[in-house]
Amino acid sequence: MATAALDSADPLSSSGAGPDLSNRHHPLARLIFLLLLAGGFVYACASVLIDTQQVGEELAMGVFAFLALALVIALGFEFVNGFHDTANAVATVIYTNSMPAHFAVVWSGFFNFLGVMLSSGAVAYAIITLLPVELILNVGSSAGYAMIFALLLAAVLWNLATWYVGLPNSSSHTLIGSVLGVGVANQLMAAGSTAGTAGVDWSQAQKVLTGLAMAPAIGFFAALVLLLVMRRVLKNPRLYSAPERDAPPPKGIRALLIFTCTAVSFSHGSNDGQKGMGLIMLILIGCAPTAYALNRTMPESTTPAFVQSADRAGTVLGARGGSAPLPIDNARTILTSALQTRRVNTPDSYAAMAALSRDISTRVSEYGALAKVPAAATPNLRADMYLVLDSTKLVLKADDAARRFTANELTALSDYQKQLESGTRYIPLWVKIAVALALGLGTMVGWRRIVVTVGEKIGKQHLTYGMGASAELVAAATILAADRFGLPVSTTHILSSGVAGAAVANGQGLQARTLRNMALAWLLTLPVAMTLSGGLYWLLLTIVRATGNA
Repeated sequence: MATAALDSADPLSSSGAGPDLSNRHHPLARLIFLLLLAGGFVYACASVLIDTQQVGEELAMGVFAFLALALVIALGFEFVNGFHDTANAVATVIYTNSMPAHFAVVWSGFFNFLGVMLSSGAVAYAIITLLPVELILNVGSSAGYAMIFALLLAAVLWNLATWYVGLPNSSSHTLIGSVLGVGVANQLMAAGSTAGTAGVDWSQAQKVLTGLAMAPAIGFFAALVLLLVMRRVLKNPRLYSAPERDAPPPKGIRALLIFTCTAVSFSHGSNDGQKGMGLIMLILIGCAPTAYALNRTMPESTTPAFVQSADRAGTVLGARGGSAPLPIDNARTILTSALQTRRVNTPDSYAAMAALSRDISTRVSEYGALAKVPAAATPNLRADMYLVLDSTKLVLKADDAARRFTANELTALSDYQKQLESGTRYIPLWVKIAVALALGLGTMVGWRRIVVTVGEKIGKQHLTYGMGASAELVAAATILAADRFGLPVSTTHILSSGVAGAAVANGQGLQARTLRNMALAWLLTLPVAMTLSGGLYWLLLTIVRATGNA
């Protein structure tokens, strides 16, 4: 598939209206590409074996094969994401003759790789937290495995479908729709439960969907305003006219366009790459919980701070939950129910959080470090930490949090929350490298269809230097800002809308057919992805239960 895509030339680019996109890659380049692709997968599998052996966890052959298949699909999603989304970054430099097409995609692929490697990891769990709490807590169950495969397959299928017809659809939009579909299906299958651990966290969903909904408007109007300002400040007429056929731009303009392409590629890697990381961590926690359910990379020297933080938070919460001791099993039941109704600001919930916090502190203190937690205790400890983490988040988000707690108490709860996140939400280095390779190599494959759409089919006239620069500056700035706040956003939505806004500012018309198709893809993505993933989840879970493996 990869080689064929590298060699293929899109018929849309053969009309002579745009740059030549038909040159084939050198056979040596294709060989290096395939070796890197295979090497990345072998490296991922070898890393899993090493990590599990170090903690004394032996994977059965069937579990390892299952894990390998899940990794193929997860990395495949990032690979498809690369050639689907990153075409937006290279379209401007290709259509302004700032870079040869094949050099541009290699350049973009490298900076996508760099963006993933230097990412914060904050976005990785933003989408994962949309999933039902019960599936995250029991990700190693048959329902958890069905969830993982359903959302991954649905996201890949819709991405491939929109790529095939050349539509700049959002991989982020698709993945979020797939996650929501699994959550809704799980809720409907859980005896019609109306809220909570069986369904979607709709408060988190609203936050994520708001960012996606705003992306096209931000891209359009910000690029439009930026280009209008550029026209007032930068009077060089060449900035606002179409490039001559095969003629490179002036050096200053060329440097600007290469910089914006680099910025979009890097920011795309830093944001979109994290989505694959979060999915892979779900897979690893389900298949190899001893090695990955807890952050075993935390040094033993951090244990006293963790224990002290848990004790302080337990004291704060216990003061509002009564003095009667609460059995741990009762505490788990109370907190699970509280998360289900999203009502944690009650004495019972405070008492449950306090009891679990003290128990977590005692167990971690006895083990000496998270790295020393035995295999049998790992799932329960992680589940307790996750319950307290999500509960304290709701406590701190409450409108009356400042009235219920003093400033010092809020600081104690916030510090404890950070400690719990450090202990349960982390990304091993090898996961970053594997995702970075998949995304970077995907950038170099199949990019022609989307490049042609962005370069030729949005505005009625050829893309100008100023249009390309303004659209990409807006895209890069917006994505980096979203990464800073841990929000998943769509590179495609921002940049394609930016090109449209810049075309309007440059006095061009817009091609109604392309805009209509893009709007249709934007509107259809969420319901289609939800339907696909929900249907696949139901089908896979039904098959598992029918075979007696539930």
